[in-house]
Amino acid sequence: MNSAVDQERSSRRTGNSKHAFGLLHRFLAGIVDLLLPPQCAACGSRTGGGLGLCPDCWSKVDFIEPPLCPLSGRPFIYDPGEGILSAAALARSTQIECVRGAVQFDEVTRNLVHGLKYRDRHELADVMSRLMQRAGAGLLQQADVLVPVPLHRRRLWERRFNQSAILAAKIARLQGMVSVDALSLCRARPTRAQVGLNLTERRRNVRGAFQVPAAAASRFRGKRVILVDDVWTTGSTVEACADALVEAGAERVDVLVFAMVCRAVTPGS
Repeated sequence: MNSAVDQERSSRRTGNSKHAFGLLHRFLAGIVDLLLPPQCAACGSRTGGGLGLCPDCWSKVDFIEPPLCPLSGRPFIYDPGEGILSAAALARSTQIECVRGAVQFDEVTRNLVHGLKYRDRHELADVMSRLMQRAGAGLLQQADVLVPVPLHRRRLWERRFNQSAILAAKIARLQGMVSVDALSLCRARPTRAQVGLNLTERRRNVRGAFQVPAAAASRFRGKRVILVDDVWTTGSTVEACADALVEAGAERVDVLVFAMVCRAVTPGS
């Protein structure tokens, strides 16, 4: 009897502590917002906490919505019916099964990406990850593990964090039933920044740049993996990552990104 009473008292104390901590957290967050009002990542105006963009800038965002090519994730101008692919999906030769992105990469969404990546606006990862979870819902339900595209250790030292790893961790917490492995896929050698390179140069730049050490290969054997990155441009980087994961024994590799450099296309084009 005493044991049951003690357990009840302990449970109440724990609940009271959590409630008090929650109140303190909201109070401190309110103070921070008062002293440092959240700013829109695109235009700099004051915005609601955690939204990243003001309502006007959100209205300019092009969300990637169905109908989509089931493989490349590119939006179609009209719904062609089930199973129709885009030309990009038909032409490509890659280890990647499916790609999904939350928004189209443009001036507004670039500010969200760059705010997280270069300006330490880590709070932007909250809204970015929620949109990514929504866009990748079908893939996430079947995934075994999320793998962020890795940075070379020199770049990681300079930047202090990997934005893709932050997004993957937040998506995993939102999903609740998928793990994250941010260590087993490695960038074996440094590469040039991809910005400004054409497709051929991009592929050459990252060819063989990623690997899974033999000791870590068992972590991917027979697994369904989702590569997580902030932006899909030509796909060269994630394709090189997928090659390494499939070589390590991954059963399937999909890709989930925040923004895609793409436009709506007619089916088959």
